Amino acid sequence: MNTEFFIARRLIFDKSSKKTISRSILSIAVFGVGLSLAVMIVAVTVVTGFKNEITNKVIGFGSHIQILNFDSNISYETQPINKNQSFLNDLRAEPYIQNIQSFATKAGIIKTRTDIQGVVLKGIGSDFNWDFFQNYLTDGDIFMVYDSVRTNKVLISKYIATLLKLQVGDEFIMYFVQDPPRMRRFEVSGIYETSLEEFDRIFVLADISHIQRLNDWTENQISGFELSIYNFNHLEELTYEIMNLVGFGFEEDGSRLKVINIRDKYPQIFDWLSLQDINVLILILLMIVVAGFNMVSGLLILILDRTSMIGILKALGTENFSIRRIFLYQSGFLIIKGLFWGNLIGLTLCLIQKEFGIMKLDQSSYYLTTVPINLNLFHFLAINIGTCLVIMMILIIPSLIISRISPIKVIRFN
Repeated sequence: MNTEFFIARRLIFDKSSKKTISRSILSIAVFGVGLSLAVMIVAVTVVTGFKNEITNKVIGFGSHIQILNFDSNISYETQPINKNQSFLNDLRAEPYIQNIQSFATKAGIIKTRTDIQGVVLKGIGSDFNWDFFQNYLTDGDIFMVYDSVRTNKVLISKYIATLLKLQVGDEFIMYFVQDPPRMRRFEVSGIYETSLEEFDRIFVLADISHIQRLNDWTENQISGFELSIYNFNHLEELTYEIMNLVGFGFEEDGSRLKVINIRDKYPQIFDWLSLQDINVLILILLMIVVAGFNMVSGLLILILDRTSMIGILKALGTENFSIRRIFLYQSGFLIIKGLFWGNLIGLTLCLIQKEFGIMKLDQSSYYLTTVPINLNLFHFLAINIGTCLVIMMILIIPSLIISRISPIKVIRFN
């Protein structure tokens, strides 16, 4: 058996030292490590949960990647592309693509008896994936889109419904400014609420055939394709792969195709989310420093409490390195004990919040009603292992004080 580890274990479980003042100070050090770890766990789970929720909501409105006409500007009046593209079969065969759906957009104005509101009519086809809007549906139901029959039903947000005093089953007229001006009558099929006001206040989902007729397009002309992928972390590399596959093909009118991902389309949102990583990093560094200083004080207490033992071991010929390992083993046990309580406290708080949503948020400011929690095993392992290693490295420096202890002075003093 490792001699240093054997001695450290005997010292850890020494019952005679449990009532000493040093034991109380060590308990405070353990508490500091545990509290620091709990704060780190809560911070990481909340921030990653917040980023995931906002990212998923933005993706729900625009998918991960879009294929559009290269001439289309940033407005919602787009140039059409052909729905029957040669590269679609190749894209559907790719294992990283989850879904491909066609869409079209057109700006319009909703007018009721007392109010008006500018919105964007997003046309969807029979290939549209309703999973996202099903999760955020608050009233009514989704509507089905068929290639052969056009429906007048639409899905509006709670923001628009409240602003225009609309309910499920109500009808309204939407006007489109073009030459000549046109209008369409729609019926509210359902109401959704994502709390992402930037999108809730403008998007109305309808049958794509309405936009095709308004723009005098054929049934094979659309604004573009929306592609959903399985792993958001591979967004950039998959975007380039799709660019190579699409090949910036030319349309019949001579226009070209372009590929744009959700990050490039809404850079202001994702840049804002990236700033949260800096906040978490600063918090983690501060908590590790706090935990490190707590353990430094704990190690110094261990050394001072066992000064006579150090003197005797040195008198017997034990090297400084071996004695340092004894106290580092002791410190490692205290760190593990602190990590245990930190994980217990942090995970308990996270699970309570995830299950019951006790902590509420201002929806208008944070786009969420409750504090989100993202439980990720990799994050927990990284925080625990990283904290343990960093603190142990910090403790190497104060353990050097052992080499300055003179066995002659210690034994003579005793």
